[in-house]
Amino acid sequence: MTSEALDRRAVRRAFDRAAEGYGEFAVLQREIETRLLERVDYFDLRPERILDLGCGPGTGSLALARRFPDARVTALDWSLPMLRAFGPGQAGHAKPGRVCADMQALPLRGGSFDLVFSNLALQWSSDLGGAFAGLRRVLRPGGLLLFSTFGPDTLHELRAAWQAADERPHVNRFIDLHEIGDLVVGSGLREPVMDMEHLTLEYPDALSLMRELKAIGAHNAAQGRARALTGKARLRAVLDAYESYRRDGRYPATYEVVYGAAFGPEEGQPIRAGGTETATFSPEHLAGSRRHKP
Repeated sequence: MTSEALDRRAVRRAFDRAAEGYGEFAVLQREIETRLLERVDYFDLRPERILDLGCGPGTGSLALARRFPDARVTALDWSLPMLRAFGPGQAGHAKPGRVCADMQALPLRGGSFDLVFSNLALQWSSDLGGAFAGLRRVLRPGGLLLFSTFGPDTLHELRAAWQAADERPHVNRFIDLHEIGDLVVGSGLREPVMDMEHLTLEYPDALSLMRELKAIGAHNAAQGRARALTGKARLRAVLDAYESYRRDGRYPATYEVVYGAAFGPEEGQPIRAGGTETATFSPEHLAGSRRHKP
């Protein structure tokens, strides 16, 4: 989630257009996905059902299917072209099921997943607290949510360079780790663990960075963005401002990567929302409680 309101239709159109060539340019996304998959090993998991939220072309979904061959993997993304670009399955492994849906309104049965995995998708949420509440709903009691997203230091060089040209938002500004953690807790998820790291990519020039962002659908989608084409003079001002970051002929682009893990609440655990606390029980749980009363 960004600190500016997003034009979510523009976000979706950008990812639709980027689907065909996404795998060629999404180098950073694959690296973070690998690091997030490594974190799965920190937990003693034997999941039966897995959700890959914001799966893109499905590399994480396929990796999870290989890692947990007995599990049923559901790959969800709101971009149909991304789902159509899904890579082929591996020999001996079933291809994950695919669902085209919005993370803000998951069409999934409550309490149905042991693991929810989400790599670099939640930053595009229009209501991150609501998205976490939806993920809490679909997690089984004790199920694990494991996610990565971007923090506010992401692309700070490019943001500063654009600010030298005009005052319009040109680079998405993401919320920080502490605010994300508060939203996790507020959604009713329990035992959250949050951490962060900075990764830096280097480019031969600033234009290469801009082209890559456009190629993966990650360019500016703030509602207050300029809608007209960028003029040559303004672009020249941005490129000149980026020169101050050049080191040894290379141009850095910093990404602040936030990682989070949290567990689904046990059945009946009260969840505070809107000034009230709500506890949810399944009929089976209530029936079992009555049977065990002295």
